[in-house]
Amino acid sequence: DNYGRTPLSYTAWFGCEEIVKVLLGREEVNPDKPNNYDQTPLSFATARGDDGVVKILLRREEVSSDKPDNFGQTTLSYAAWFQSQDLMVKILLGREEVTPNKPDNSALTPLLPAARNGHYAVVKIPFGWEGVSPHKPDNYGRTPLSYTAWFGCEEIVKVLLGREEVNPDKPNNYDQTPLSFATARGDDGVVKILLRREEVSSDKPDNFGQTTLSYAAWFQSQDLVGVILGREGVNPDGSKNHD
Repeated sequence: DNYGRTPLSYTAWFGCEEIVKVLLGREEVNPDKPNNYDQTPLSFATARGDDGVVKILLRREEVSSDKPDNFGQTTLSYAAWFQSQDLMVKILLGREEVTPNKPDNSALTPLLPAARNGHYAVVKIPFGWEGVSPHKPDNYGRTPLSYTAWFGCEEIVKVLLGREEVNPDKPNNYDQTPLSFATARGDDGVVKILLRREEVSSDKPDNFGQTTLSYAAWFQSQDLVGVILGREGVNPDGSKNHD
């Protein structure tokens, strides 16, 4: 059509295995033909989470399982974004050509959206695979831990903190740390987990002069104010750049 989508692309998206097989039986059908955005039938099937169609497409040698589209997204990126279950990611990671740490145009690796969306089963898988960095930031300096702290999945926070190379206090480009995000969100569970780590600063201001106490007070989280004030070294009268 006008967007470069073929009958196979549509069928891969809507998930009819029988029609996929019929189309692939036609000699003139290219199973890896991209649309105008370089998204292939495999991209659509992966985003939809249709493991049956994905397996059918991957049987064809001409189908690439690691080629990025115009946004830098690979099939593994789509699986990490849209799928909370681990099956699709396992299928793709079993492909020799798949690079599990490949970033998209925003420097988002597949692990980042999985952590952001709270896909615990997916986050646990890549750590068993060579080449996956659990600490690689995006273009804004946000790490998987920063995303998870903001979106509030305690189990993923614990998994990430279990990795030696993960810095629990790593700031983004605005000097906002995972603790800043968890406090702004009002997630006392994640805040308490982070504060157990000695290297986490609870009073360091970001580029806007905001401390974790400022965020807790700003978002009216009385419980978190108490937790943070109980931390040694916190200045309750610390200044910030705006009221």
